[in-house]
Amino acid sequence: MSATVVAAVRRSEVRAVSLKDATAIVGIGQTAFAKRLEEDERGLACRAVVAALDDAGIAPGEVDALASYTMEETDEVELAKAVGFGDLTFFGKVGFGGGGSCATVAHLAAAITAGQATVGVAWRSRKRGSGPRPWTNVRAQLPTPGQWTRPFGLLRPADEIAMLARRYLHEYGATRDHLFNVALACRNRANQNPAAVMYERPLTREMYMTSRWISEPLCLFDNCLETDGAAACVVVSAERARDCRQRPVYVHSAAQGLPAQHHGMVNYWTDDPLTGPSWAAARHLWKQADFTPQDVDVAQIYDAFTPLIPLSLEGYGFCGRGEGGPFTEGGALETGGRLPLNTAGGGLSEAYIHGFNLITEGVRQLRGTSTAQVPGAATCLVTAGEGVPTSALLLRS
Repeated sequence: MSATVVAAVRRSEVRAVSLKDATAIVGIGQTAFAKRLEEDERGLACRAVVAALDDAGIAPGEVDALASYTMEETDEVELAKAVGFGDLTFFGKVGFGGGGSCATVAHLAAAITAGQATVGVAWRSRKRGSGPRPWTNVRAQLPTPGQWTRPFGLLRPADEIAMLARRYLHEYGATRDHLFNVALACRNRANQNPAAVMYERPLTREMYMTSRWISEPLCLFDNCLETDGAAACVVVSAERARDCRQRPVYVHSAAQGLPAQHHGMVNYWTDDPLTGPSWAAARHLWKQADFTPQDVDVAQIYDAFTPLIPLSLEGYGFCGRGEGGPFTEGGALETGGRLPLNTAGGGLSEAYIHGFNLITEGVRQLRGTSTAQVPGAATCLVTAGEGVPTSALLLRS
């Protein structure tokens, strides 16, 4: 056989490898969520990982792959020693903060499918409630995108998203009532979740409309919580998953998205700043899937700020351009609506740990163990942050 033919066969074999349902999430774990926790980030990370492994019925010594965020302060060496992992044969980190959550699972799925590892752990540990904000380190040189925004008053992520939100409201006629629908749906689900920071703390329209501005048009309730806490999950092959303690939740499709000429949350280098990374991720996500947005039973959509929800609804194909605001009307995001959303409370009302709690809630929904269970849920979309290079997962039971 000629070298050309051999090369062609090898390329064909590579193309034939698919992540579709090849791996499953078999364990999830989390710490308490609060404005202030005494334990440090490493301790919180260890607790969440140990809980996830116990949930899966897998010994720490079997773990041979890790994936986390570049912003994660607990490194692989510390975690491996503290928890007692075996030899690690794969480890990696994903950038861009909230955009990295789903990608950590995707990277583990790819490594396991490729034979580089057998048991993977992904996690995120943060002390955002009691710790410093990343943008407050004025001694550090600004990253390139920040040099075009912070000297001109866009100091925080809230300011950048506020600018996108203002343009969205202006171009498409969306209103603050639409943003309130998002905040209310998340708060209503948190009111059912004893683990949520906002458990038993209802939100009313009057409270929302009269709350203080954070960065107009974003008020207090348009912004995510400031939370300490950690969460983790365990990923194994679909074959191994059948022997684990919990009902497996399969990684049906996974994608990352960084569109051409993207420039962070302001995104003003592009022809259309409102076409964010979710659009790029969605094209690949659905291309690899056996179902469509209309087949999704429940969604966990990244909600650091309420405007990210209508933008993501459009990007992932649940509605057309400019229709994300009206999509929220009539209880569409509530339990029993056409797309139940963030059923543990999300970043707005459960906890903000860079979106990782959306993954664990997606798993609970497909196990049938959520505190706001969607009856018969068999498919779940989980997304990472819109506005930054992002990632997404389609999970199925």
